Amino acid sequence: MRRLVYYVATTLDGFIAGPDGADPTGPNGFWPIQEDYVQHLVTEYPETLPAHARQALSVTAGGTRFDTVLEGRRSYEIGLAAGITDAYPHLRHLVFSRTLTEIPGPAVELVADDPVATVRELKQQDGKDIWLLGGAELAGSLYGEIDAMILKVGPLTIGDGIPLFSRKAAFDPRTWTLVDQTALKSGAVFLTYTRFTS
Repeated sequence: MRRLVYYVATTLDGFIAGPDGADPTGPNGFWPIQEDYVQHLVTEYPETLPAHARQALSVTAGGTRFDTVLEGRRSYEIGLAAGITDAYPHLRHLVFSRTLTEIPGPAVELVADDPVATVRELKQQDGKDIWLLGGAELAGSLYGEIDAMILKVGPLTIGDGIPLFSRKAAFDPRTWTLVDQTALKSGAVFLTYTRFTS
């Protein structure tokens, strides 16, 4: 069965964006983009690079982990503000929103249904794992459905911002098993956890 994987960049203090919710890797972002970090993404997670980055880096690899990406309205609108209607045309791309009525990316699927029911249906379909891009609201609503997490931990703290999961996520302690870790010379660490099941 396919897994839902929360693959996301986080600061040491657990934030995925600043208080304004803007792209931390954007032109005015705070995220340190080092050469070894980019190379690790190209080598290990090429399908998670947006189309403009894939083109700039001459990346053509399809990737072996994900064939579907899920994101919430706010995350999608960050791309729209930059003029990007579909950052991941090489993946099946679903955007969850109950307020949007249409979406400018013709291949992007707008989903107004319950995210949990949608993910459960996706898990039953054939294919590679499902990438939960974020943001925190969608991750919070899908908290109970996440099977694995790949945390790209940056060597920085920001003090305040958007957490990994929105405060609307239910209190539901879970245990995770560390199955892989890669530390880069620049200080970033990639940590892969799977949900512990007894």
